[in-house]
Amino acid sequence: MDAPVRWIPYWSPSATGYAAHVDTLFVGLLTCSVLVTALLFYLLFRFAFEYRAGRAADRDHRIKKSWHWEISWTAATLLVFLALFVWSARLYLQAADMPANAVTVYVVAKQWMWKVQHAGGQREINELHVPLGQTIRLLMTSQDVIHSFFIPAFRIKHDVLPGTYQSLWFKPQRAGVFNLFCAEYCGTDHSRMLGRVVVLDAPRFQEWLTQQAPSETLAAEGERLFRANGCSGCHGAGGTVRAPALEGLYGRPVPLQDGSVVTADDRYIRDSILRPRSQIVAGYAPVMPPFEGRLSEDDLLRIVAYIKSIAGETRQPQ
Repeated sequence: MDAPVRWIPYWSPSATGYAAHVDTLFVGLLTCSVLVTALLFYLLFRFAFEYRAGRAADRDHRIKKSWHWEISWTAATLLVFLALFVWSARLYLQAADMPANAVTVYVVAKQWMWKVQHAGGQREINELHVPLGQTIRLLMTSQDVIHSFFIPAFRIKHDVLPGTYQSLWFKPQRAGVFNLFCAEYCGTDHSRMLGRVVVLDAPRFQEWLTQQAPSETLAAEGERLFRANGCSGCHGAGGTVRAPALEGLYGRPVPLQDGSVVTADDRYIRDSILRPRSQIVAGYAPVMPPFEGRLSEDDLLRIVAYIKSIAGETRQPQ
């Protein structure tokens, strides 16, 4: 979505193409509301003036109902508001359509901070550094209560729920520093749950990544946790228990015992780790123990990142 030219003076600046489209929709809604309100107040004040006490107005004629006016007024307003609905629904669906080339950044919300983890292992607290012109996908979850990830300049806001993953994407089109808020009351220090999004051009962003100098990538940390928690004993190449292979799993359809088929996305992998018996893979016994309460949200993100990293691999037959 390319950004249209900002033509309203003193309007809050936007930093994404989506933000500019949201602004245009808001102007459309505001215009319709102002026109309807202006008409109602015009009729209200006109009748109040024409038929006020002491004014010699004709009050004896019968009120005649015009079906032509009634039908025309109802049909016109119905079409206008349906058009606004279609417009906003189309914009919502465009926002929900995740681009294929998006770079994933992991976000964990907790009272009262935003914990950000990049695929390269870089970590941030209450800050999010992203490259200019690159589509960014945020994979978000909450460690405690409901939070809401809100960047006003991008015109994006999404609730972050505990116990599940939420996805949100944006493509910054202007370099700078932008405010990040929690827009859902989440406890005593909710008003202090502040952050900032730093948009850098490509060379400066690469310089920032290099300066962080992480010891290992997020996927490498996930592999270490994968082995430390005994997962490789069943899902590894030399596993002693028959379990589904994880190489090449991510993004592929998975048939279940109940006959349904699910896609192995981030949410499915997370749920399979915490509650493996909720969706049992066809042809396998439900022998995996649940890890609910044993792994933190940060650890889950690392393990999910590791499983995603081997999506292009194929296990060699023994």
